[in-house]
Amino acid sequence: MSVLVRVVRSGMTRRRTQTLVIALATLLAVTASVLAGALLVASRAPFDKAFARQRGAQLTAQFDARRTGTAQLAASAHASGVTESSGPFPTTTVTPEQAGALSVVGRADPGGAVDRLAVTSGRWPRRTGEIVLASDPDGPPVRLGQRLAFPDLPGGPTLTVVGTARSVSRTADAWVVPAQIAGLTRSGRADGYQMLYRFAHAATKTEVARDRAAVTATVPRGALSGARSWLSVREFATRETALYVPFLVAFGVLGLVMSALVVGNVVAGAVGTGLRRIGTLKAVGCTPGQVVRAYMAQALTPAAIGTGLGVLGGQLLAAPLLAETSAVYGSVGLGVSAGVDLGVAAGVLGVVAGTACAGAWRAGRLRTVDALNVGRTPAPGRGRTAARLAARLPVPRPVGLGLARPFHRPARAAAMVAAIAFGTAAVTFAVGMAASLGEVIAAKNHNAAQVTVGGDRPAGPVPVGPGVPRVTAARAAAVRAAIAAQPGTRDQYGSATTEAKVSGVTGDVPVIAYEGDASWGGFMMVSGRWIRAAGEAVVPTPFLTASGAAVGDTVTLAVDGSPVRIRIVGEVFDTGQQGMRVFTDLATLRTAAPDLHPSGHAVRLVPGTDTKAYVTRLNAALKSLDVTASDTRSVNGSDAVVALDTLAAALTLILVAVAGLGVLGGVVLDTRERIRDLGVHKALGMTPRQTVALVIASVVLPGVVGGLLGVPLGLAVHRTVMPAMGDSAGLRLPDAVLDVYRTPELVLLALGGTGIAVLGALLPAGWAARVRTATALRTE
Repeated sequence: MSVLVRVVRSGMTRRRTQTLVIALATLLAVTASVLAGALLVASRAPFDKAFARQRGAQLTAQFDARRTGTAQLAASAHASGVTESSGPFPTTTVTPEQAGALSVVGRADPGGAVDRLAVTSGRWPRRTGEIVLASDPDGPPVRLGQRLAFPDLPGGPTLTVVGTARSVSRTADAWVVPAQIAGLTRSGRADGYQMLYRFAHAATKTEVARDRAAVTATVPRGALSGARSWLSVREFATRETALYVPFLVAFGVLGLVMSALVVGNVVAGAVGTGLRRIGTLKAVGCTPGQVVRAYMAQALTPAAIGTGLGVLGGQLLAAPLLAETSAVYGSVGLGVSAGVDLGVAAGVLGVVAGTACAGAWRAGRLRTVDALNVGRTPAPGRGRTAARLAARLPVPRPVGLGLARPFHRPARAAAMVAAIAFGTAAVTFAVGMAASLGEVIAAKNHNAAQVTVGGDRPAGPVPVGPGVPRVTAARAAAVRAAIAAQPGTRDQYGSATTEAKVSGVTGDVPVIAYEGDASWGGFMMVSGRWIRAAGEAVVPTPFLTASGAAVGDTVTLAVDGSPVRIRIVGEVFDTGQQGMRVFTDLATLRTAAPDLHPSGHAVRLVPGTDTKAYVTRLNAALKSLDVTASDTRSVNGSDAVVALDTLAAALTLILVAVAGLGVLGGVVLDTRERIRDLGVHKALGMTPRQTVALVIASVVLPGVVGGLLGVPLGLAVHRTVMPAMGDSAGLRLPDAVLDVYRTPELVLLALGGTGIAVLGALLPAGWAARVRTATALRTE
């Protein structure tokens, strides 16, 4: 065994606590980094992984059945550049009773060369009369066995929902067996056909456009009625997962800085408390380079062990988190890549090596005589002024001595303050982010109404998507009058939904029109104001981005072919339909859609009204109108929010633990360094309880300062990261989402720094209380 190995092993044995602190700090830092890196990588390419696994369609083409046939479409599979295809599949668009329009495709099975569907619940339809709906994590729940009625179609067919499926290419809203399509059309034959293509080259918009032209050239002129590129689908699919990037970067930086602080503090302390040992090593022939390598190895050896365990811990923690977020990604089987493990391990060990080298370099530069002459007790003058001031404080003597301790080793105290500050910042940021995400969910639901009245028939088909029931003016007026007649009604407004075309925006844009003042309905304004009159509208940020409009501009909607001019008076926070909705007054659409009437009503009650009794009375009045009232508020959460909250809690606990270890390492070094002083105090009558008070008091001041510095740092991180997360999702956040901290909460967070410090000092305080006086006095 070489001399260097013996020195390293001896140093690690003598400083078991410091060695354990380095290993645990590295383990926790690596665990946090692997966890964050795994989700960061997954958030960057989940769509691509699912798209490759399910052989997604790079071009989804819709053809007019009146202009082409199945033989011509089958021949289009041999167009230039096409490598694989599926179809032709018969298609139609239907509107179930009390539900929105559904694009339905006839497919015999979910497999095929292109767009292999993943059945997420139930089974695939086997016969006519059955239907599978597209699964949507952000949409309303789908109940297997529910029946969808189509009273406007010949024969009034009814379909039973037997399953849900996910198409990574989003090729349809629902699927049936091919023979069913004819029964869902007025003509008795398919309205169109769908073809799905993959190409040799389709990585850019230019290449997809060229591929589309090649397919179009193989069919009759005008046969292609619509096509969608996989690039546009990916843009929407990855928008929500981009939320993770700023969040993970923030936690990654905090973890890296804290691990460097802990390791640097421990190594510097080991050098400071081992000066006589360093002198001895040099006296027996060790070169400065060997001394530097010895102290670096004493840090790198436990760090390497901690890194290995941290990689394993990160893998174990990442697995359930990635499984929990699989619905967000629209994918399954996401795991931690080897590149993440190797990158994190190399990065953390590099930081440890650099930090340890900076501390060990001092040991290499020390002269042998100087090192041998330095005792274990700090120079008499250091901290003497602080000790005198502490003695005058109206506190017990042990507490005063503890409060003066940080001034004896200001550099070590500063490192402890920094670790506590970063731990407090992590807690502050996590608390604020959770509160902000709660505000986002509240704004997303728009459910401030205490009672809602809709058109659901308990015995009839269950609505499965956006849309409204067909309502006459007389029925809407009768519902409105019944609500107004009830004692306890304070306000009410009705809502109706239709669709419109907007220049520059792809696809139909849902338009929600209100009858009455809906400003109290739970809408958060980002800028501008709520609608007050006909001709005004508010829209979300993505709509402004897609249309190129701004608050104050006038936009023309095409509703049922009729132009409707609206003036945008406000930007509202809304995530429904990817933020592509328009909110306006019902009078705005009266000319273009004279038969559009409110199908749902929201009610606000007079304070003190018994809600249950109100609903019972109102349902009795509405019984003849075949509508019901409910006091149940819809709460549509988000898998992304659940994943973010879970991950934030896990990473915050890890960083708090790292901060506690930083305090633990510093207190252990300080206690061992001043063990002779401790023996003197015990000899003069200090009790074990007073010893504990002295050690804990020595970290109170760093804890207070760290907490006071950490809270503003956490606020700054929150103010930086949350808007960046909103920008990643194409949204601007309202002030209510950002201004979530309250004064009492900030005070508690600041005190949390002291809590971290005290928790970190408990173990060394117990050790100091148990050490015998004679042992402390003869310790060198």
